[in-house]
Amino acid sequence: MQRTALSPQETAAFLGVHKETIYSMVRNNQIPHFRVGRKIFFRVDSLNAWIKEQEENSVLSIEM
Repeated sequence: MQRTALSPQETAAFLGVHKETIYSMVRNNQIPHFRVGRKIFFRVDSLNAWIKEQEENSVLSIEM
């Protein structure tokens, strides 16, 4: 069975950034996440959609 949600540590590895960067992005509502109690999780499909959106926004800003 494939996991559908990642921890902050796993998300940091998935995105290639430091774990503290992930926590900062969560505090600033810059990345899709959800909480179960005090724990933070990230859905893989939401992260993939977010990455695609970031790529599209990056391309749009380059074209302008």
